Amino acid sequence: MWQTSPLSDPSFRRLFSAQVIALVGTGLSTIALTLLAYDLAGGNAGIVLGTALAVKMVAYVVFAPIVGGLAHRLPRKRLLISFDIIRALIVLAMPFVQTIWHIYALIFLLNLFSAGFKPVFQATIPDILPDERKYTRALSLSRLAYDLDNLLSPLLAGLALLFLTYTSLFVANSIAFLVSAVLISVTLVPKAAHVDRLGNIWDEISFGLRSYLKTPRLRGLLVLYLGVASASAMVIVNTVVYVRVNLGGSEADTALALAAAGGGSMIAALSVPWLLDHISDRPVMLSGAVIMAVGLLLAASGPQLSGLLLVWFVVGFGWSLVQTPAGRVINHSAAPADRSAYFSAQFSLSHACWLLAYPVAGFMGATFGIETTSLIMGLATLVFTLLAAVLWPSEVTHVLEHDHHTANHNHSHDHDDHHRHDHDGKDPQEPHTHTHQHEPLRHAHWFYVDDHHQIWPEPLK
Repeated sequence: MWQTSPLSDPSFRRLFSAQVIALVGTGLSTIALTLLAYDLAGGNAGIVLGTALAVKMVAYVVFAPIVGGLAHRLPRKRLLISFDIIRALIVLAMPFVQTIWHIYALIFLLNLFSAGFKPVFQATIPDILPDERKYTRALSLSRLAYDLDNLLSPLLAGLALLFLTYTSLFVANSIAFLVSAVLISVTLVPKAAHVDRLGNIWDEISFGLRSYLKTPRLRGLLVLYLGVASASAMVIVNTVVYVRVNLGGSEADTALALAAAGGGSMIAALSVPWLLDHISDRPVMLSGAVIMAVGLLLAASGPQLSGLLLVWFVVGFGWSLVQTPAGRVINHSAAPADRSAYFSAQFSLSHACWLLAYPVAGFMGATFGIETTSLIMGLATLVFTLLAAVLWPSEVTHVLEHDHHTANHNHSHDHDDHHRHDHDGKDPQEPHTHTHQHEPLRHAHWFYVDDHHQIWPEPLK
């Protein structure tokens, strides 16, 4: 059992510890931010927090592809450490905020660097854990860490506030980022595979998004995330209204309902490694989307609290079946040198789904009622599931036969199947750079969209 655990790898243990510590720190500062917003805006704190959440999402959507597209130019270990240190300094400035626009500016900066850190961090794990069973279990642990943080951070913050002011929570988050930086600094992070992309700076920045959207299984994954965003937005945005207004419940009942969704997500995350030992990613994730949709449709019946707990458990179970294996799907779709760009594209596009879903869930809940909104979201999730199944066809193999046409270009390269040419009898150092020609070629290998494979091949008849 220990042999298949990712925690048996010392490098992963340190990185996972860094992730958990940073998550706890971020959770504490989220609580502190709500209290700071109340101090500055009073009864308008909800508007401030809603705007801050939108600013956070915009930073994620816009800047993740930029950092991911350029990450191959920089040593990723230094990049991760630098991002942690910068985030620590930004959070440390929070207690000195005097006006509301200061909050927006700091939240934007903080999440700009988080948008750079998180995808590059995610892209590093497959290099540390090349064994897929270990990597799958690492994804399970990561999902568990996120869910536990959502459950425990309010409790930890509440305990801390018995003895400290809320500004101390910002300091704790700053320390957490610095501890994360130290742990990364003492971790043996494999050097990223070399890549020299074709084109100009815009081509580099847009490479991840373009390649992601050209890959059929990733187009399917994106549509599945529209379902995840719809379900999670329904739970996060409308639970408090349904419990407090429709059911006349208490704050504790609201927390219990949200915890039920988190509990379902954690149970699914624990189940995913076993499932993926026996079933491929696609049926597991499509099943998760169907489960989400069924849960939302059941919520449309207007359940009492006990029924709502069960329904939200089902919804959380479903979204975790989709989210937990997502890293494997991206990893299967990207060459090692391009993982940061692909993970950044996934990070950006998935948060664009939430940026859309949160206001839609809130507006529809207030306009049409929670039950009707749940019915619409459930039906929408079913449609997203069917569309994902069409966009992501069932795959027998990742090895695809394809053609290369004549091409002339200049970039750094090694002599491999795509670069077979001589140098007048000389043996140049690799990698090396010069203008070279690709002759027409038909061959088969594990297919990724990259600079030399820009069109997904049609399946053989």
